[in-house]
Amino acid sequence: MTILLPNRLGDETSPYLQQHAHNPVDWYPWGAEALERARHENKPILLSIGYSACHWCHVMAHESFEDPVTAEVMNELFVNIKVDREERPDLDRIYQEAHRLLNRRGGGWPLTMVLTPDSHIPFFGGTYFPREARYGLPVFIDLLRRIANAWQEQHVGIEAQNKSLLAALTVAPAAGSVQLNAAPLDAARQQLVSSFDERHGGFGAAPKFPHPPHIERLLRHYAYSHAKDAEALRMASVTLRAMARGGIYDQLGGGFCRYAVDERWLIPHFEKMLYDNGLLLALYAQAHAVTQTELFKIIALETARWIVREMQAGEGGYYSALDADSEGHEGKFYVWSRDEVRGLLTAQEYELVARRFGLDQAANFETSAWHLYVAEDMANIARDLKLDEAQVTEIMDVARNKLLAARDDRVRPGRDDKILTAWNALMIKGMALAGRLLNAPACITSAEHALDYVRSTLWVDGRLLATSKDGRAHLPAYLDDYAFLLDALIELLQARWRSEDLHFAIEIADAMVRHFADEKVGGFFFTADDHEQLIQRPKPYGDDATPSGNGIAAQALGRLGHLLGEAHYLEAAARTLESAWGEVSRMPYAHGTLLNALEEHLSPPQIVILRGELEAMQPWVAYCRENYDLRRLCFAIPATEHKLPGILAQQIVGAGVTAYVCEGVTCSAPLVTQEELAARLTPL
Repeated sequence: MTILLPNRLGDETSPYLQQHAHNPVDWYPWGAEALERARHENKPILLSIGYSACHWCHVMAHESFEDPVTAEVMNELFVNIKVDREERPDLDRIYQEAHRLLNRRGGGWPLTMVLTPDSHIPFFGGTYFPREARYGLPVFIDLLRRIANAWQEQHVGIEAQNKSLLAALTVAPAAGSVQLNAAPLDAARQQLVSSFDERHGGFGAAPKFPHPPHIERLLRHYAYSHAKDAEALRMASVTLRAMARGGIYDQLGGGFCRYAVDERWLIPHFEKMLYDNGLLLALYAQAHAVTQTELFKIIALETARWIVREMQAGEGGYYSALDADSEGHEGKFYVWSRDEVRGLLTAQEYELVARRFGLDQAANFETSAWHLYVAEDMANIARDLKLDEAQVTEIMDVARNKLLAARDDRVRPGRDDKILTAWNALMIKGMALAGRLLNAPACITSAEHALDYVRSTLWVDGRLLATSKDGRAHLPAYLDDYAFLLDALIELLQARWRSEDLHFAIEIADAMVRHFADEKVGGFFFTADDHEQLIQRPKPYGDDATPSGNGIAAQALGRLGHLLGEAHYLEAAARTLESAWGEVSRMPYAHGTLLNALEEHLSPPQIVILRGELEAMQPWVAYCRENYDLRRLCFAIPATEHKLPGILAQQIVGAGVTAYVCEGVTCSAPLVTQEELAARLTPL
């Protein structure tokens, strides 16, 4: 048996790169060594981008990258570079866009690009290619030979194409001044209506993605509209309820999968990503606060418990993902046979579980397996079986715990245990919101642990790093890391106050503005001013799998500016909106995060500052929480906190509790009774 020696990926922090460390392909990580070899030998670069939880990345790896014959061709004709798109989103953004321009359609993962050895401009692009011809795709090894031959024989044509591609990748500056207004907010609402699935919730047809920015936009449209847009709230609630009841949600262990392959949310693509769950945790907590729907609270708390149980490192940071596959099969960890379930439960428990989760219906996963989803309401089961609903719930809880314990004994999906700054920030925000709005202190504690890890490990010499594993942090951070962390800090400060976190937020904001801002036309580049020079310096505005970094930056800077009375943060936020105005106006619904920032620019949030002894402030905090409004921020700052920055230093502390209500650039006189505070909050 041949034992393959590790290639150059063995010492990388990315579990995805480590998965390829024993391939016969002579893989390099992206870096000077590989790029210099390509230039010196005049060999094209085969760039393969993926991530650890990607099913088709695994398929292509097994078919081609583990195959000695394919590897021999790759090694002979190319310099081969493997990239984890989660650690290098800068490269992924650039080459996904290049794929779109070359092929006139979107890309995906695995992304397969061939670059010139000197300029690193791609002259060929695709995604998954099979070892044998199928799906209408060419055989990978044949394709490699044709590409290499084209490189040798078609230099003039490739150079001409590269010039056109590079011109298309160039970010054009925004033209002229704009007058920001609310028109895109209403346009986005109408666009979401037109794509809303009335029958099953969500937007568009299968495959169904959660699209958290769409749902948040509807919740905020409801909150900000003068007449309280009930239709917007209904669309958001229908979607959240459908996802919670569907198979996209793990009905036993909690947490959401990446997307559903069908329009009814029943069968997911089984990978679980930290960023999805951070965004959805925040949404469900906010939706419960707005609607008081008990299901939304249950889903938020179950998701938070899963995160703490399975996705939080002992050192505090959150892991990145769970794989879709186990034992070589997608979803094997999650699906059941009837006999297996029946053997684990009592007859009564099985009867209830079968009704609840669809085991009394036809198999929904392959030919003889079931993936659990909510097929029947508890109330209907209780009525039909002539049982008390509380009794049914109790029996169901026992049965679920039995099934979860049995499932935990299975071979588990792989876990990507690198810790990403941006994704941790999204989960810190979700945990902070859940802790504050659902009265769940454990969530706040979890968020604190994660933040402390980020600050101690990923904040070095006044700059963020993007990723760490086993305490080893590296790679300069991106816009999303700074923007998402600033946003999370502002949310965590509302859950509980630590002055050092406010000062950290100011440091993050200042570093972001200093190193990422486009001084000419406003907005923020995705990479810093001292980042490695690539073929493009993107300035993305639209939401994709994660919210727009520019949108979060604009909103968080606006909030920090109003909290501190610092005009330069407000100006940076406004210039971001102005620079994005053309794109936002053309396609409002694709820029939901920027629309949130626009909304708060046009109508700034109400900021409540409470000062006093911590225990004495709790009834006031509870009042603000019970009268929750998406347009209001509330900070309870203990009287013992001194030397506060900005206008916070001017707000005096009385004998009891003192409140200040600030809107825009105006703050109220001190309010010393809850009745005075209640009267001031009423107009929202």
